[in-house]
Amino acid sequence: MLIPPGNLTVIANTADDDEFWGLLVSPDVDAVIYRLAGVFNDDAGYGVKDDSFRVLEELGRLGEPTWFRIGDKDFATHVVRAEMLRRGSTLTESALALCGRFGIETDVLPMTNERVRTRFITDSGELSFQEYFVRERLGPPLRAIQFAGIDEARPTPEVLSALKDADLVIIGPSNPLISIEPIIKVIGPHMRRERTVAISPIVSGAALKGPTVEMMRAVGPAPNPVEVARMYRDFTETFVLDSRDHELAGDLDVLGLRTLVLDTVMADGGGRLASEILEAFR
Repeated sequence: MLIPPGNLTVIANTADDDEFWGLLVSPDVDAVIYRLAGVFNDDAGYGVKDDSFRVLEELGRLGEPTWFRIGDKDFATHVVRAEMLRRGSTLTESALALCGRFGIETDVLPMTNERVRTRFITDSGELSFQEYFVRERLGPPLRAIQFAGIDEARPTPEVLSALKDADLVIIGPSNPLISIEPIIKVIGPHMRRERTVAISPIVSGAALKGPTVEMMRAVGPAPNPVEVARMYRDFTETFVLDSRDHELAGDLDVLGLRTLVLDTVMADGGGRLASEILEAFR
């Protein structure tokens, strides 16, 4: 084990959150909790493995739209969260309580307790994150990405404490426009550049997962590691470039960044890459 579970904190994006049947679904928070608890459905890419869909099937029979697939075990998580919120808990308090109920020691923290929602401006109108990704399957041409509520969102005391105490902050190789940007817009001023490292989400011109390249082509900037590094350079001093893109290291030097050239393809689950990054900061 590279890091004891109690020494790791994950700050999750909540701009993907949405409400279904009166329940708040927080996909990023839940996916991290499920993964750490060993119950994430890797085949589907969301939800709980070995789940059933009896509640969803009955909702469909009663005439409800069921394009957003929530399994029965997943429903239970959302019911518990909704009840905690109804009783006055914050989003952070509900997330930490769920961490405890799933038996994990890592703190999974929402980036903010305020409501923030990703809005996609498309040729078919304005769509929520789940409408665009799940219902429309990225079909309508994308024109812009906005984050409703981001100007009022504040980092929580728990997030501020985690950033203050962190020996190292790692910005993962996720979509910079929709997964990382909303987090940075909230917590960026409180990040210490010298303690932060970002990993390129683009390798040899392609994203290993998701529509990162397509979205960057649609709304900018250009889809390459240098432009991603440019987006992050106010918040990080170090950028991890994949070894297949080693020729770009000089461009990152021009940006004033320390560059680590590593194999970022996490075929082993990320253990090797994490070990190399930690070693570089020892």
